[in-house]
Amino acid sequence: MSLGAKAVAMWCALLAAMFGNGMFRVFVLQPRMGEGTARQVACLTGVVIIVALSGLFVRTVPAATPRQLLKVGTIWLIMTIAFEFLFGHYGAGLSWADLLGEYNLLRGRLWTLVLLATLIAPWVWGSLRARVTR
Repeated sequence: MSLGAKAVAMWCALLAAMFGNGMFRVFVLQPRMGEGTARQVACLTGVVIIVALSGLFVRTVPAATPRQLLKVGTIWLIMTIAFEFLFGHYGAGLSWADLLGEYNLLRGRLWTLVLLATLIAPWVWGSLRARVTR
């Protein structure tokens, strides 16, 4: 399987894991700690999920360079943003303003950290692997 195909397959796994994280937020965290805090906790657990799955992904592509893995992260980022806005607006019926509000760090919204992890986690793992193998 090519690097691109593996990257898309892993993004689908990330999507499923993050969907599960979101369900956990809504049904378990939110009733106990309120929406705002539950969203923050879910974003932080989402970062952990992304970092962990990215590490597994990098192990499946031993020949991939850090530069190639940064491209993978960029593709994952684009796919994630596209999914969030398209599904959020057309599937979940959220307004564009509500969707953009998730990017407001000043209001305690940590979604930007999830996106940053999505972008750089494969590259970080690849860079660490490159240092270890030198």
